[in-house]
Amino acid sequence: MTLRSVAVIGAGTMGHGIAQLCAMSGLSVQLIDVDERSIARGMDGVTNSLGRFVRSGKVTQADADGALGRIATGTDLEGAVRDVDVAIEAVPEILDLKKDVFRRLAVATRPDAVLGTNTSQFSVTAIAAATDRPEDVIGMHFFNPPVLMKLVEIVRGLRTSDRTLEIAQELTRALGKEAAVCRRDTVGFITTRAYAALRLECIRMYEEGVASIEDIDRAMRLGFNFPMGPFELNDFNGLDIGLAASQSLREAYGERFTPPQSLIARVRSGMLGRKTGRGWYDYSGEKPKPTD
Repeated sequence: MTLRSVAVIGAGTMGHGIAQLCAMSGLSVQLIDVDERSIARGMDGVTNSLGRFVRSGKVTQADADGALGRIATGTDLEGAVRDVDVAIEAVPEILDLKKDVFRRLAVATRPDAVLGTNTSQFSVTAIAAATDRPEDVIGMHFFNPPVLMKLVEIVRGLRTSDRTLEIAQELTRALGKEAAVCRRDTVGFITTRAYAALRLECIRMYEEGVASIEDIDRAMRLGFNFPMGPFELNDFNGLDIGLAASQSLREAYGERFTPPQSLIARVRSGMLGRKTGRGWYDYSGEKPKPTD
């Protein structure tokens, strides 16, 4: 299949980032959300990101304008996805919400369209079961920010077809990314499961007084060449997202994924990371300071 058009359902952090990536790669994009306010926030994110690319000299203003021109927006999911080659769901990590989106996509898209989910933890097989065409459903887990991160984790559901896998890999290459294929549809896939174990152990070391938040982050950045330490990344992605992932992994794999109390306490108090101004770090000043 020659890929020309993509729909992205959900204009949040991941959704608008995926839409921008696709548009910068020359694809026609439909960016869909439930209301105009959500779409406007998403497009502001795209515009600001493209502006940073222009200022850094990585793209020209003409290229940025061209990418913006390839993104159409709207709230009519059925109308927007009618003729796309691939539809990628990027709505919040609520399983029933994702299933509802896929029920609608399965009916509204062309019979040969591939249906991808950006979930980082839920079973692709369970999401696909909400449709009458599970062979067309696949996990396409992008990383934040999608325009910069090189990996797309492709997750094959129990009934995902070879054709669907091939098209997902073709799209990944067209976007200039590399794929890692998770062959078994298990909770947490490859990356969420592995990194959750690391993050939880780092939080436990902090709780035990082994080292400070800053020193653990510094050790992980400089010792393993991570772009962010585990506390910094948890703040970037959202502590509530990390807690939900830990709870799902605990249900699947047992006590080793039990979330530490300091994580639970911060989420309960509304300290969710950068999006609330406080998490493991306080972002109210010129420089982030740990909240320990």
